[in-house]
Amino acid sequence: MLNFIYYPVSAILWVWHKVFGFVFGADSGFAWALAVVFLVFTLRAVLYKPFVKQVRTTRQMQELQPQIKALQKKYSGDRQRQAVEMQKLQKEHGFNPIMGCLPVLAQAPVFIGLFHVLRSFNRTGTGMGQLGMDPATNASTPNYVFSAADVQSFLDARLFGAPISAAITTPVAQLQAYVTENVPELPSRLNIILVAAPLMIIASIATHFNSRASVARQSEAAAANPQSAIMNKLALYVFPLGVLVGGPFLPIAILLYWVANNIWTYGQQHLVFRKIDAEEEEKKQEAISRRNDNAPKPGARPNPAKKKGSPAALSATESSDESELPEVSLNKADKPATKPTGSGGGGASSKPKQNRPQSNRGNSPKRNKRR
Repeated sequence: MLNFIYYPVSAILWVWHKVFGFVFGADSGFAWALAVVFLVFTLRAVLYKPFVKQVRTTRQMQELQPQIKALQKKYSGDRQRQAVEMQKLQKEHGFNPIMGCLPVLAQAPVFIGLFHVLRSFNRTGTGMGQLGMDPATNASTPNYVFSAADVQSFLDARLFGAPISAAITTPVAQLQAYVTENVPELPSRLNIILVAAPLMIIASIATHFNSRASVARQSEAAAANPQSAIMNKLALYVFPLGVLVGGPFLPIAILLYWVANNIWTYGQQHLVFRKIDAEEEEKKQEAISRRNDNAPKPGARPNPAKKKGSPAALSATESSDESELPEVSLNKADKPATKPTGSGGGGASSKPKQNRPQSNRGNSPKRNKRR
């Protein structure tokens, strides 16, 4: 039914087992354990860009929280109009909620596929989804991409004395499948617990710290949201506790998957957050630099010409154009001719009257002599 998931997952696991089997040996538990770990790393490397988009989407969602709350308050009585306005707001800002869920949605099929492939190495159980094979038939039956020889190698592998596909609660009847010609002893329950319990604790602690790092980067408005507060508490306390509760029922290889996934997430979060913070700081410094360039120096008037397209810039341009026009001077030759006076000779033109300065009669020189 889900072969389109099982075959790719088993193929990636097969490739990494061949790589590490060349170093440690095909039947080594370390080769199989590292194959599971690098299966996780392969998946997370493919999902690196979607993870970056998820972080940007989450931050954008936090920035839009005030506008979202305003829309919810404005259209509290009209859910349909509220949904329309929310979609319009998301479209205006290029917000895509699906990008925030893509990495999680992509990891879920891989987790299911790995769980099924690991479980299919031991098909001796009789419960739901089990084929009820006897140990000999199980060891000689291929498992998706893995051949019968690979299945036998997996059953012989031990990680500190424990089969990596065994769980703490695995029944003794199913543990009989790990008794082979190369390893004739029945796996010890104590060995399984000693390997699985530390992995459960590490996975739980890593889950808590990853959630803590994500919650610490939330804005105050987002953290104050009641729904966000509930989700934060679930991520910080309930999910890590769920690892401890569900761990005894999971194969050791799945616990390895969980630990490796959390370690990758912790490192990737810090790397991506640091990168995004550096980008935002660079944009902030560029904005400050542009503002300082446009600001007038101390004691100087602002230059409106720097702001292109503003009315002040246009008026400054017009005034500068007018100042560049050539000055027109009126010379004597350019003065208009005066009309001839009728006194004296007929056609002879008379000189234009010169305006003499009028002096005060009381101060004229002739009257001063008479006196």
